[in-house]
Amino acid sequence: MSPTLDEIRRAPKVLLHDHLDGGLRAETIVDLARECGYDRLPTTDPGNLRKWFEEASDSGSLERYLETFDHTVGVMQTRESLVRVAAECAEDLAADGVVYAEVRFAPEQHTTTGLTLDQVVEAVLEGFRLGSEGRGIRVGTLLTAMRHMARSMEIAELAVRYRDVGVVGFDIAGAEAGYPPTRHLDAFEYLQRENAHFTIHAGEAFGLPSIWQAIQWCGADRLGHGVRIIDDISVAEDGTAKLGRLAAYVRDKRIPLEMCPTSNLQTGAAPSIAEHPIGLLRRLNFRVTVNTDNRLMSSTSSSLEFTKLVEAFGYGWDDLQWFTINAMKSAFLPFDERLALINGVIKPGFAQLKWQP
Repeated sequence: MSPTLDEIRRAPKVLLHDHLDGGLRAETIVDLARECGYDRLPTTDPGNLRKWFEEASDSGSLERYLETFDHTVGVMQTRESLVRVAAECAEDLAADGVVYAEVRFAPEQHTTTGLTLDQVVEAVLEGFRLGSEGRGIRVGTLLTAMRHMARSMEIAELAVRYRDVGVVGFDIAGAEAGYPPTRHLDAFEYLQRENAHFTIHAGEAFGLPSIWQAIQWCGADRLGHGVRIIDDISVAEDGTAKLGRLAAYVRDKRIPLEMCPTSNLQTGAAPSIAEHPIGLLRRLNFRVTVNTDNRLMSSTSSSLEFTKLVEAFGYGWDDLQWFTINAMKSAFLPFDERLALINGVIKPGFAQLKWQP
């Protein structure tokens, strides 16, 4: 029997690619908008608002998809709102069975009412602490710089400053076309000198050059999405695959791919779940991980993403455990802490589900 959604919710899951401003509860957006006087919401009915986000995100365009964040970011401009959103994020992930998550956000987007970058980070860390308490989840934070802006060095320094109190890494995000990762090379070189971890959004809306730059010029530990690595793989009629130099390098170096299937459909990076490159990449044993990207915009969760893969590819518990351990191995945590979660939480949790009567 294939794992069901209810069973998958009970599995211990690991999430590496989730945006804080893409996972708000619709009810919270309405509450916060009312409190801060934000009057640009398309509707103040939570049910209709949730539907609007999903439909507006389902355009096939990354740029249009990114526009929906104007509303979520618009209501996340005070310490109180940031604490609440972060706490609810941790609660929602824990309720879905996530045991470890790395949630990212861009501090520079939350300063319009006067908060400093440090105050923004401290508010989010406080929220994650409150929301995680007693719920069997650990949340690490990734600080994101916007690739079309010029504050990446400032955000990289912020990530290093807070790395011992909950910030586990750095990222750049935003529209890829026209904003190559090498524009932020000074920030990545600084992070490498500081022995800090970072991932780079690459290979989602733009192709192999973005992936190549992220790895070979910037030194990314992981690739955010990386779905276009498929462009460097040719598959013969008999199903045998030939890897190009870049694809072979990514696989052989075990560079983790933070794949977000539903989101990729919405932004046009894949035509359907069944045709998503994740199927081939899993078969070829790339270091693939399964993620949510933006739970509100994609109306999704870690459990739903896994369920869609089970339905499309016939995956069983062994496959889901493989994806989960891949993610835990790739987390920006010390090795002994990763190992403790794999051996003490993930493997026993999956064993219990596999052998349930």
